[in-house]
Amino acid sequence: MALLIIPMTCFGSTLATSQPCQTPDDFVAATSPGHIMIGGLFAIHEKMLSSEDYPRRPEIQKCVGFEISIFLQTLAMIHSIEMINNSPLLSGVKLGYEIYDTCTEVTVAMAATLRFLSKLNCSREVVEFKCDYSSYMPRVKAVIGAGYSEITMAVSRMLNLQLMPQVSFESTAEILSDKIRFPSFLRTVPSDFYQTKAMAHLIQKSGWNWIGIIATDDDYGRLALNTFAVQTAANNVCIAFKEVLPAFLSDDTIEVRINETLEKIIAEAQVNVIVVFLRQFHVFNLFSKAIERNINKIWIASDNWSTATKITSIPNVKRIGKVVGFTFRRGNMSSFHSFLQNLHLFPRENNKPLHEYAMLLSACAYVKDSDLSQCISNHSRGTLAYKANEVIERNFSLRNDFLWDYTEPGLVHSIQLAVLALGYAIRDLCQARDCQNPNAFQPWEQIQSKCSTECSPGQMKKTTRSQHICCYECVNCPENHYSNQTDMDHCLLCNNETHWAPVRSTRCFEKEVEYLNWNDSLAILLLALSLLGIMFVLAIGIIFTRNLDTPIVKSSGGLLVCYVILLCHFLNFASTGFFIGEPQDITCKTRQTLFGVSFTLCISCILMKSLKILLAFSFDPKLQNFLKGLYKPIPIIFTCTGIQVVICTIWLIFAAPAVEENVSLPRVIILECEEGSVLAFGTMLGYIAILAFICFIFAFKGRKLPEHYNEAKFITFGLLIYFIAWVVFIPVYATTFGKYLPAVEIIVILISNYGILCCTFFPKCYVILCKQETNTKSAFLKMIYSYSSHAASSLAISHVSLDSTNSNITMTDPSSSGRSAAWQESKDLRARAFAHICRENATRVSKILPRKRISSI
Repeated sequence: MALLIIPMTCFGSTLATSQPCQTPDDFVAATSPGHIMIGGLFAIHEKMLSSEDYPRRPEIQKCVGFEISIFLQTLAMIHSIEMINNSPLLSGVKLGYEIYDTCTEVTVAMAATLRFLSKLNCSREVVEFKCDYSSYMPRVKAVIGAGYSEITMAVSRMLNLQLMPQVSFESTAEILSDKIRFPSFLRTVPSDFYQTKAMAHLIQKSGWNWIGIIATDDDYGRLALNTFAVQTAANNVCIAFKEVLPAFLSDDTIEVRINETLEKIIAEAQVNVIVVFLRQFHVFNLFSKAIERNINKIWIASDNWSTATKITSIPNVKRIGKVVGFTFRRGNMSSFHSFLQNLHLFPRENNKPLHEYAMLLSACAYVKDSDLSQCISNHSRGTLAYKANEVIERNFSLRNDFLWDYTEPGLVHSIQLAVLALGYAIRDLCQARDCQNPNAFQPWEQIQSKCSTECSPGQMKKTTRSQHICCYECVNCPENHYSNQTDMDHCLLCNNETHWAPVRSTRCFEKEVEYLNWNDSLAILLLALSLLGIMFVLAIGIIFTRNLDTPIVKSSGGLLVCYVILLCHFLNFASTGFFIGEPQDITCKTRQTLFGVSFTLCISCILMKSLKILLAFSFDPKLQNFLKGLYKPIPIIFTCTGIQVVICTIWLIFAAPAVEENVSLPRVIILECEEGSVLAFGTMLGYIAILAFICFIFAFKGRKLPEHYNEAKFITFGLLIYFIAWVVFIPVYATTFGKYLPAVEIIVILISNYGILCCTFFPKCYVILCKQETNTKSAFLKMIYSYSSHAASSLAISHVSLDSTNSNITMTDPSSSGRSAAWQESKDLRARAFAHICRENATRVSKILPRKRISSI
């Protein structure tokens, strides 16, 4: 194994008041010992001070321009580490830190990174070259920072050599999400892809389509510019100009480029919206000069400067126009506020930025708060004289709210999350190790450690009550949702109309199209019952045709009426076939119409039969006269059926049934017939019910007619079955859902059809086949005579009882002679009634016997 020893070089002081470093430790900005060391990179000073145009010696120059906002970021890291050390998270294990000032220069940051990678507990500051760093133990376990993407990329490429975790709190360049190029890089802020997308969306929604862009000439600026250009093009927004400024203040051309940019803005008078991807010191200089030139625009701010107090405190800053910015999520800042309030009590021996801030604060002791920031910036470029600690302490206590005013809550929260993420990773590694020993684990092992286990595809992250975004629970995606990547923040919704997904699904599945298929077991059963009914109809037709001249067939209305009723039953059974199979528009229209018209015709014929039976055996003259006037068979049948035809025709014209895809079920699409109009459907069924009810009334009145030839009571029973079936059908049909909905109507149609068919024709078939002795003319006439005699006797007795009652009401003192007269009158009345009935029956029989067919009774 080759060994390359790289001695560390002494660097210039990070403090304007310090002397040049004599040892590598002089290069450290702030440090605190611990069992596990965490590195930090912050641009505490805004640039390096150089007396020449370009470097002539390999040395780091002095850094100037104290940045209060970045100084606050270092304090946020220190405070977060102190919070972990004072909590039970790492019991018995103390975190230490080494924080370096990058001076907003990649070169200085690389020098600090070399220090991070130097071997632990080595008397010399060396970085070993190895083919495998798996067992190598560097000085620190992880690095927090840097803030700028340009610096972060350079540092990350060096840290990749040992896979040392680097957690950035501000670097948002989209390229840093590439795990192939930056495998050990992590961050607690979203990439610029989401920020530029939000900016483009804001511009589109605001109706702006002619804009300008200003960016820095570094990886952050160029990548953000390119990504934003793609986003705006997709939203039909045009870019009038793109201006690029030098990335670092040490570049002497920056003032010239800012002036050229302002001239461009003035020249492009039509451009009122400018998107700015710059650092805070760029924006400070740009806005200061823009105010002098009275430039008033709408500025879209990136997260780098949108909440910077340095910008909002520029004199007359409101004159530049409106600023719309995007920033990071904020967290609980109460503990950090308390930390700043007591900062004057914090030790400054190993914290050079804090010591420099205290001295700058003392130098500006008599400056009012509004000018304090500018005073500190100006003084930090010169040499400060030493002041007594008592004076420094007094200035701290007087200005303890100054730092809080410059705090950027979003960035502080991101730094807290970065430190806590490392804290949880270390906790997981230390559960089975003695982490008081610095050699307990290698830095690369932290990348495998997480506060929460990785959520697999089919799951999503659900944040816990902890404020840390790295700590979450994995919950399964609910039904009709999916996730196809690991650690997704939310599950994606499937298209509920065409797709579905089970719980914990990684993709959406197409919904299956369902309907009552021909090969479905229930459909086969219903078809078998329908075919059986058709066979019954054919068998009855054959039996009646072969026994055409028998009294039973003739009393049923003759062969023509029987054929019409049987044809209706045949069509009713056949209509059930249109409810099965893949619905088509033609089948949807046919099935209800065919059933409605054929069933109406069947009920109309039975209605006429019931009316004729009641007419034939009614001995009440008034009722007979009424029934004779009403009894018009052919007109009534045509009228009743015609009304149903009109109802169905109007239904088909104005709101015809049609095929519809029911997508309300979670996993299937139900292909069904939508009835078009519930009113029309209800009217059709209601009309049949009205006819059936009238028929039921007539049949019920004739239920006590001759036993062997009495159709009325069987018709009554058949219609009762019909009513029960359809009364049950309404709630069942309204609550049934899915592909078996047509089966409900088929079952009701079969029950109604079988009920009427069996009650109307089966008793007659039984007499024809099993009681042939009663199916003769002589037996028929004997039954008629017997029923007529019984009816006449009952009628006479009824009249006698009525007259007797009337006599009892009107006579107050009846005598024996009176009772004898009443009895004689009753006897005469009964004799006259019987003679009348006999004459009527004799007349009817004489009219009936010569005919070849007996009319319906």
